[in-house]
Amino acid sequence: MNDSTMILSLGALSFMMTVIWGGPLLRILRHFKIGKQIRVDEPSEHFTKMGTPTMGGVMVILPVALITVLLNAVSLIGMKVLGQSIMVPLLAMGGYAALGALDDWEGIRGRRRGEGMRVRTKFAFQVILALGLAFVLKYLLDVPDMFLPGLGFEIELGMFYVPIAAFIIVSASNAVNFTDGLDGLAGLISATIFATYGGIALMQGQIFIARFCFTMVGALFGFLWFNVHPAQLFMGDTGSLALGATIAVIALMTGQWFLLPIIAVIPVSEAFSVVLQIVYFKLTKGRRIFKMAPLHLHFELLGWSETQIVQRFWLIGLMAAMLGIGLAMV
Repeated sequence: MNDSTMILSLGALSFMMTVIWGGPLLRILRHFKIGKQIRVDEPSEHFTKMGTPTMGGVMVILPVALITVLLNAVSLIGMKVLGQSIMVPLLAMGGYAALGALDDWEGIRGRRRGEGMRVRTKFAFQVILALGLAFVLKYLLDVPDMFLPGLGFEIELGMFYVPIAAFIIVSASNAVNFTDGLDGLAGLISATIFATYGGIALMQGQIFIARFCFTMVGALFGFLWFNVHPAQLFMGDTGSLALGATIAVIALMTGQWFLLPIIAVIPVSEAFSVVLQIVYFKLTKGRRIFKMAPLHLHFELLGWSETQIVQRFWLIGLMAAMLGIGLAMV
């Protein structure tokens, strides 16, 4: 079986596994009343989503984890399907999913119902996880520090790699979290980013990373089966924090993380809009740049429909992904 066939087969397998177990998961979430809480400051249209099952990121994580672990296990009988290095993005996904699940649960059933974990507490755990992952990438996997378009050699970052990598992981995790606000948006954008880095990894000859990326794409497509408008469930922080961190780790493993702000232009823009709104609000003592942040809420208040925002943002993300692949080939 050649590389392309294996990659597509893994994507198809993860898609089918996700769709098949999506129905039972929905029934479990509904039975335990694990439903979405809507903030009072969100657009009024969002109140119809109150109670929709959340923590749906589990729908993506479990099939990907199962496939990855099983394919690594077959190496015991002499078959080499996935490398052990792929356990690192899997670890990132699991660690940030656990943190996101705690945040979701706190917001649903905990003492801070409707709010989730304290921002400082969640951020501290994100930083700790990111530093650990950055250390593993640098000193255990010895991944390339950085590639730049047009330069045919690796740029060494030395001691600065770990804090830079940790910053990228935390930033990407939060960026996808901010993007997760409309039906299908975070899942569709994340699938596009994983497909892009899967293609870059394939061009680099990093077959194991490419296979993992397209396993993620298949699982995300399976999740979107239930998450497109009108959504039957949401991924919650369980999914969004995990997806962002995993995207960052994959980008770091390819050495093409410098292109991440282009390839992930929508999550980056969403996160930047929040930072810009807060800074401008404090400097001007109450004035705002956007009607509401993150960015997708601004366009929603301008009168764009939910499907218009998702489709247009995805088109922008797709064009940016194409540009990113082009620059990676230079």
